[in-house]
Formats: sequence, C-alpha cells, structure tokens
Amino acid sequence: MTAGLYAARDRLQVLLVEKGVVGGQVLVTDWIDNYPGFPEGLPGADLIEKMAAQASRFGLAKKNGNVVGVELADSEKKLILESGEELSCQSLIIATGARPNKLGIPGEEKFTGKGVSYCATCDGPFFRGQEIIVVGGGDTAIQEADFLTKFASRVTVVHRRDALRATRVLQEKAFANKQVEFIWNSSVIAIEGEKEVERVRIRNNDGAESEIAVTGIFILIGTIPNNEMLPLEKLGGDEQGFIKTDNEMRTRIPGVMAAGDIRSKAVRQVVNAAGEGAVAAISAEHYLSSLE
Repeated sequence: MTAGLYAARDRLQVLLVEKGVVGGQVLVTDWIDNYPGFPEGLPGADLIEKMAAQASRFGLAKKNGNVVGVELADSEKKLILESGEELSCQSLIIATGARPNKLGIPGEEKFTGKGVSYCATCDGPFFRGQEIIVVGGGDTAIQEADFLTKFASRVTVVHRRDALRATRVLQEKAFANKQVEFIWNSSVIAIEGEKEVERVRIRNNDGAESEIAVTGIFILIGTIPNNEMLPLEKLGGDEQGFIKTDNEMRTRIPGVMAAGDIRSKAVRQVVNAAGEGAVAAISAEHYLSSLE
C-alpha cells in the first residue's frame, strides 16, 4: 500500500495487483498498538482502510488478480495472471509478503487474533499477568519466549524434541529465566475455549494427553515467503526463499525491487514494511528516470 501510495503521488503510471483484499497479514491482526501516529492503537483492518483511502486520494489504480508467473527481462517485466491475462511494466515492486507456519490443529484458525498469535512483538503486551504457551524450539521461539516474560506471568515452551534447536546463548538465557518453563517431547494437538483461548491439549511422544489452562498461545515455528510465482534463482533468494535486496530495496535485476515481509531480513513489522515500500517506490522512480 505504501509503495503504491508513493508511486501514485509521484505521478508514475502505477498499478497495484492484489490477489485478495488489500492489507495482507495486517487485516487479521486484531489490534495494532505500535504503529506511529495512533496513540490509542487501532484494529488492523482500520489501519489498512486509512492507508487505502490515502492511496486512493492520489489515484492509485488497483486490480484484483492472482499472479501465477513472473517474467523478468531487463527491458520488460511481465506478470501472468491466473485468468490468462498478461501485464507488462518497466519496473516492478514485489511485495507479496509471507505467512506464518501453522500447526494445522483444531481451534487454531478459530482463535487466531483471539489468543492465538504468530508474533510476540506485536501481541505480547496484550497478555500482561497471564499464563501463555510458546510452541517451537528454534531461535525465534526461544528469544520470543524470554521477551514475553516482560508481560506474561508464566511462559511455557512446548517442544516436540528433548533439546532445543536455538543457539546456546539463547538457551542459557531462557533456562535462567524463572518465568519460563519447558514441556519436552510434546506437541499441542488442540486449542479450546468459548470466545477466546482458555486451554490447550498436549500429547507427549508416548501418546499421553493432558490439558493446560492458558489465555494465549504463540506459534513460532517460522514463516513461509509467498514466492511461489517468482523466479527466485534469477532474483536471488536466501536459504528460506526470501528475496535479497540492497538498502534501497533493489534486487539483482535492474528495475525490480522487493519490500516488506518477502525480503530477507530479521525484523518483520508493519512499520518497517511501510518504510520499505516507500523506499522501493523511490528506487523505482529513480530507475525509470534513468531510462529516460
């Protein structure tokens, strides 16, 4: 949205191609407390509505379509839509985002945004003084479990193995934190409650099941880039499939930028995605000016 806003405001001939409803992951974020300019916070859907209205004021054209293929020549970039339509451009900004890995268990979808979260930085403050669960054993899960003790009274890490995959320094910090507990060799098999999360069911590797009363569960088992339609080898991706760029959001292909959660980076927040969108649009304008 920010890339489109900047490009439209700069009077570029720009089209935003969107697979579904504009807004991506922000739309399913119940409440955003940390986006500058909104001291009381606001629902994710409201933030996107404001962004869309602002972009529309500058005449941003939008098109709904599922991009199933991307061709990237130096002189012309082409999008192939599921409908068979093809769109050509001189410069392209890729902002396809990412999606969290999910457990795929009963209750997960139902309680997303109502106790189920995939981002500790985003939602941790909503769980002050409460007991929560973190699922995962990698760097992100263990680092975020430690971070969540700033808010929660107790954080229980559920891991399917008997040892963590996180780096040693993160493990040592978590083991030393008296608010962090561990359930080993176990998996969460269901999330239950009425209107919000009230408990989870856990099964250990021997098949024994138990219940834990919690108000929140943070599923931190990695993210998946939305890159299925992209020629990643040509673009340049990291081991997880995220696109590598320079500080100006430029990929290795002239005229092609990437911004937001599709980029290879450490921090994925609304505020830095918006900033990257602005930088990508400015880089696109500079590239088009160089052609002239």
